[in-house]
Amino acid sequence: MEELHKDQEKAQQLHSSFDTFLKDEDAAKTVAKAKRERNEVVQKSEQIERLQEETAQLTHGKHKLRHQVQKHTVYQHIMEQVVNMTKFKDAELLADHLESQLHLREQLCQREREAQEQVDQQRKQAATLDDQHNLMLLQKNNQLSQLQKRMEETRSEALTWERKWNHIQETAAKKTLLLGQIKMATLNLYEMTSDTLEAEEGENMNDTEKQLYKIKMFIQDYKDIVQQTQRVTDKKPRQKVPSTPH
Repeated sequence: MEELHKDQEKAQQLHSSFDTFLKDEDAAKTVAKAKRERNEVVQKSEQIERLQEETAQLTHGKHKLRHQVQKHTVYQHIMEQVVNMTKFKDAELLADHLESQLHLREQLCQREREAQEQVDQQRKQAATLDDQHNLMLLQKNNQLSQLQKRMEETRSEALTWERKWNHIQETAAKKTLLLGQIKMATLNLYEMTSDTLEAEEGENMNDTEKQLYKIKMFIQDYKDIVQQTQRVTDKKPRQKVPSTPH
């Protein structure tokens, strides 16, 4: 009986422990479930906020598009009115035509810009060429001035040398004339003394130096004769000239 009672007590203790275990397990599940639900709530809140932001953006875009549609609707009415005034059948053809015209205008503007750039470049090149031409012209003018100065100096030197040459020619002419006169005088003296001096056969009449030498010999001979005669005369007594009575 006692053992049965002990077994019954043990059974009750085990049952109590099992109930406690079940209670603890239910509490853990409850906590985990609460965490999951809280996380889901947080995620849902974040999704709601994100959806609200997207909704606000979409609403703003919708209003913007609506405004653009309204604005383009005005353009559409204008285009339809313009179409009625032109040969085009509908606004689309007119829009295509205007687009092609704008494209053509852009091409023309681009060509005009390129042409203007070429003109500017050519102007710069022309300005550079003008500067080079002016510099070259200045250099040539300086060279011309230097050449003119050198030419004037050369002309002045040429005139100086011409005067000197004329003077030399005049002096030479005078000396030539004087030399001719000397030769003629020498020849005359030589001919005057030729009666006393022995003339050599084939003697050159233009040999003035030889003629002068013979004239010198002639003068020397006569000088000796004159000196001898003078000495003889000096030795003779001089006769007194009688005085004439009055």
